[in-house]
Amino acid sequence: MIAEIGHFALIAAFLLAGLQATVPLYGAHKGDRGMMELARSTAVGQFALVLLAFAALVNAFVTSDFSVLNVAQNSHSTKPMLYKISGAWGNHEGSLLLWALILSLFGAMVACFGRNLPPSLRARTLAIQGMIALGFLAFMLFTSNPFDRILAPPSDGAGLNPLLQDPGLAFHPPFLYFGYVGLSISFSFAVAALIEGKVDAAWARWVRPWTLAAWCGLTVGIGLGSWWAYYELGWGGFWFWDPVENASFMPWLAATALLHSAIVVEKRDALKSWTILLAIVAFSMSLLGTFLVRSGVLTSVHAFATDPERGVFILALLAVTVGGSLTLFAIRAPKLQTTGVFQPISREGALLLNNLFLSAAAATVLLGTLYPLFLDVLDAGKVSVGPPFFNATFGPLMAPVLGAMVIGPFLSWKRADFRQAMQKLWLGVAAAVTAIVLVLILSGVEGILPAVGVGAAVWIICGTLLELADRVKLARVPLSESWRRARRTPRAAYGMTVAHLGVGLVVAGVLGATVFKTESIQNMKPGDVVDVAGYTFTLDRVERLNGPNYQAERAVFRISTDGEQFATVNAERRAYPVEGDTTTEAGIHTTWVADLYAVVGEGNPRDGWTTRIYHNPLVPWIWLGTIVMSLGGVISLTDRRLRIGAPSRRRAPTSGSSSPAPAE
Repeated sequence: MIAEIGHFALIAAFLLAGLQATVPLYGAHKGDRGMMELARSTAVGQFALVLLAFAALVNAFVTSDFSVLNVAQNSHSTKPMLYKISGAWGNHEGSLLLWALILSLFGAMVACFGRNLPPSLRARTLAIQGMIALGFLAFMLFTSNPFDRILAPPSDGAGLNPLLQDPGLAFHPPFLYFGYVGLSISFSFAVAALIEGKVDAAWARWVRPWTLAAWCGLTVGIGLGSWWAYYELGWGGFWFWDPVENASFMPWLAATALLHSAIVVEKRDALKSWTILLAIVAFSMSLLGTFLVRSGVLTSVHAFATDPERGVFILALLAVTVGGSLTLFAIRAPKLQTTGVFQPISREGALLLNNLFLSAAAATVLLGTLYPLFLDVLDAGKVSVGPPFFNATFGPLMAPVLGAMVIGPFLSWKRADFRQAMQKLWLGVAAAVTAIVLVLILSGVEGILPAVGVGAAVWIICGTLLELADRVKLARVPLSESWRRARRTPRAAYGMTVAHLGVGLVVAGVLGATVFKTESIQNMKPGDVVDVAGYTFTLDRVERLNGPNYQAERAVFRISTDGEQFATVNAERRAYPVEGDTTTEAGIHTTWVADLYAVVGEGNPRDGWTTRIYHNPLVPWIWLGTIVMSLGGVISLTDRRLRIGAPSRRRAPTSGSSSPAPAE
């Protein structure tokens, strides 16, 4: 009965989405306040209904209700509770319901917290959001109903893909979808602004918090996915440029460009059309990722569905959404008037350079991802576009972004003196050059590019800290004055500093994990020893054990240096009898400067076991940097200047006040 309640809740949400998509839009056109206000109540109602449906699905998984087809295909009674819950979204139908839930959540948040938005803009934004929800709810109800029943339920389920039975993958989809779907609000704001024909500083301030929140979720989601791939797949790497990985990375690049472009609109009333276009492109990339994962055109551990009919439905939804918005952009964008002008050497110029190269990087990733698919569709042969292509093209495109990211905050708006900015950065330049020289002398790495990469990481970290020091005039005014400036510095500025520091950490981690990694592959028996990067790995024993729903072989490695043992790691090879699959669990000892990483493969006591040992310098900094970047976004969101809605003036001062309170 609970499953039927969830199904009926989805039907009711579909009807409310249709109402939300039409009546408020017509009301905004006619200036009818009552019809425009309907957008708020329908958005909140739609969220409540989708939440009820999602709760019903989770309940079916938790109680192992195998009369529900989705549960029978993706769960098992012996699964740990965490994976019973996460199994609700670890499949096509459930993940689609999670998508609809987050989509309705963002609409409800705009309805509740966007009270200071102009009524017409709010109504149009929520109406566009309703149209998107209408499409996805229709997709779910007509092709992917998560509550389909089985007339003759099995005694137990088929289980969940073992690769998804992991804490990293349990929380990865909610964060990733929060970012994916959160960009829908930026898209809705952009289309609403095109309909109204008005983009100004207030609009930019309204759209920035939503984009920033989505960007934070997407950053955490990508980081969790990379972390899972690192320790679960047992290959010692963190990113393989898998097409589905790229599908999440492209919206992140576009959203990053959108955040910086919106700043120019807010501060200088420039780049209006470009910012609108980025909002459309960012969400379009999210929809493209949905198509790739669910259409059956890709085979990946990340892919959910292989049904071409579902792919055709999503492709049609993608064509209508992207085609319609770009057509509207082509018609209305030329009418958006820009008053802000600036010189190439200025903060606006640095942000524009940032945007251009981020967009070029996203386009490059898009080309490398789709090119093999196009050739396959045209029956022109099969090609593989992998890490060599992306590493050779993506890195050079990001180099100017990293340079502008550090120099830009030192430039003034409208017109700036480049030489004066570099004078403030002399310490950062010196630190970067010193790092390059030290790497060339000490590491023995052939070629200058790895050393330049290390210098770039040092440049970012030092330059970001120097910008904060310059902002508070550290060492140029008395310490008390610097402290006063620090306390009055907006939180958004601190958020920028923290996020940029995170980028520096990620760059350093990526270089360490790709350029300076040491790897050793061999066959080992208990007692055998392997030396890797100055560390001695001894295979102590291989033991069998039983997990809650798997059997495993666990290899115990003792790690020592200079004859002194300091760590033990356990690497496992797990077999899941219900699903008929095997997985690896890497044994990792981290020092936060490097990871010592061991993997055990197939083998037996007579012939030994295949093992892979890695020394990965700085790789923990990748995920530390991801956390720091997301923290920077959260700090910025707490800035009162970025609160949802229009700035409002505080309450009038009392008779004892000497001056009026400033506007927020």
